Amino acid sequence: MNRRLKSFVYAFQGIGKAVATQPNMRIHLVVAVGVVAAGCFFGISAMEWAFCVLCFALVIGAELFNSAIESVVDLASPGYHKLAADAKDMAAGAVLICAIFSVVIGLIIFLPKVIAWLGTLIVNH
Repeated sequence: MNRRLKSFVYAFQGIGKAVATQPNMRIHLVVAVGVVAAGCFFGISAMEWAFCVLCFALVIGAELFNSAIESVVDLASPGYHKLAADAKDMAAGAVLICAIFSVVIGLIIFLPKVIAWLGTLIVNH
């Protein structure tokens, strides 16, 4: 049991290290908090929450993998090497793809709600 507990401690240390050292990780977390606030404001459905949470996990998980790959590549190849640069670029590209599709899902969920809300503001004004 002690080994299992330590593995969780190490995992949380890794997450903390990424939050402390990776500006993009902090951006992803701020966006996630904003989406949670918007979800509460607009009263999104359980299914919409599930998609939002899945997007959070996908983007934050991808950012953690990207950070890990960057660290290992920097350790293995401290100087410039084309293959090292390719590996880091591809890992960053994976995060970008996850983030872009998460934005698309966010637009599908929130854009109709924002439009309807703005419509009520205009009508009631």
